[in-house]
Amino acid sequence: MGKVVDLNCDMGESFGRYTLGLDYEVMDEISSANIACGFHAGDFMVLSKTVKWAIEKKVGIGAHPGYPDLQGFGRRNMDLSAEEVENLTLYQIGAIYAFAKANGANLQHVKPHGNFYIQIYNNAMKGDPSMAQAVGKAVQRFDDSLILLALAGTEMAKIWREMGLRVAEEVFPDREYNADGTLVSRKVKGAVITDHTKVVERAVKMVRDGGILSIDGKPISNFRFDTMCVHGDNPETLQVVRDIVQAFKKNQIEVKPMGSFIA
Repeated sequence: MGKVVDLNCDMGESFGRYTLGLDYEVMDEISSANIACGFHAGDFMVLSKTVKWAIEKKVGIGAHPGYPDLQGFGRRNMDLSAEEVENLTLYQIGAIYAFAKANGANLQHVKPHGNFYIQIYNNAMKGDPSMAQAVGKAVQRFDDSLILLALAGTEMAKIWREMGLRVAEEVFPDREYNADGTLVSRKVKGAVITDHTKVVERAVKMVRDGGILSIDGKPISNFRFDTMCVHGDNPETLQVVRDIVQAFKKNQIEVKPMGSFIA
């Protein structure tokens, strides 16, 4: 890939009187926002202001559909039929679209959240494409120009491309990878990288070299990606995002919304 990348971040996950994340500040650094749709987090008031902030700061608007699991923040598995997966995805895309359209904006992408995302790629890896196909069908029914975000190099990306959909493959600079390019489980010690200097260095290396090291130190090279997921839920992690953006500038890496360069 060239030295152009999208930075995406989860947004709109506050609920009622509870505030989660530093969305307004983070939007100054990123190019695409994955906005919660009310199932795993968020509500109609949070949705409204988050979409308005994204428009104000010229950030690409994305639906972030998750399991209907407010108490568990969408991080618990659910046994749903393909029809249920398709319709819960369509429902949540529609919620974001309503607020975007009401404010004169368009949707750019769809990124499944939490265990919804994990189950899609786990099932696809095990030879069961039904979940990924159901999400793809929801996008096809709504607007097949929307971009779907998939973990780089995985079957979920392949399935959606075979359905004729636009796909942005993503990486995580603060996560360790297995040798096959999948994410190391959060249950494994060290799976989430907390050394901020290392995270920034990995972010630059990922874009510059198009590859990373697996958790056992082996290179995973020559895999393509378009977008990088960053987190800014507190002042400490917000600074990491800012440091990544500054490091990108120093290395002549341009941050742009994925919709401007995904075919």
